[in-house]
Amino acid sequence: MGLKQKIKRELIGTPDYPSNQIFTISNFITALRLVLTFVFLYLFVTDFNRYVALVIYAVAASTDWLDGQIARMTKTVSWLGKMMDPVVDRALLFTGVVGLVVRHELPMWICLVIILRDVYLAAGNIVVRRYHKRPIDVVYTGKAATALLMTGFSFMLLGMPVIPGPALVDGPSPMLPGLDGTAAPLGIYLVYLGVVFSLITAVVYTVKGAWAIKRALDHPEEEDEDFLNPEIVES
Repeated sequence: MGLKQKIKRELIGTPDYPSNQIFTISNFITALRLVLTFVFLYLFVTDFNRYVALVIYAVAASTDWLDGQIARMTKTVSWLGKMMDPVVDRALLFTGVVGLVVRHELPMWICLVIILRDVYLAAGNIVVRRYHKRPIDVVYTGKAATALLMTGFSFMLLGMPVIPGPALVDGPSPMLPGLDGTAAPLGIYLVYLGVVFSLITAVVYTVKGAWAIKRALDHPEEEDEDFLNPEIVES
């Protein structure tokens, strides 16, 4: 049985010491983002109305910032929220990717890179959790990747503005639109940058995961602390 970690009551609900709460405003917003994600996908792939679908996607994407801010301001950061947030973020990204691929507006390889990266990180997380009990915090490059991809996909969903691209490859190239000298939506360039940040994030998480495993093996006593159920002490 793990040792109880002693935490002052006023620290519970902060990013460093999440609570076990489930029904919080921030968690509700996160769940709402997931619902809006699938509403967007249905409207977009069925060609109901491109711009209505885009508004729903933009609203869903904006809540990624909102739920985190509310949780920190009200000290309602929870373990459930920390686990849900990246999952819902990926769901939002996947629906944008799938919708654009289905409509033949995004190269398939970008979809595969994003999916394979997430499969790799999910598998790595399973390995890390065998040794290191506390979840690894989200890194800033991952947040940057999410912001770039969401913004890029939003511009691509809108389909404008369209700008001339650099001729970095012989064109026309359906694999690298916008880099073959042809005009392409501004969003594709943000998506390219987001993919780069996504791969950098995978490297960062790999290093952090390897360090966490090494730390757990070198100091197994630290892994006995019960982070989910700390002992609350009065200040």
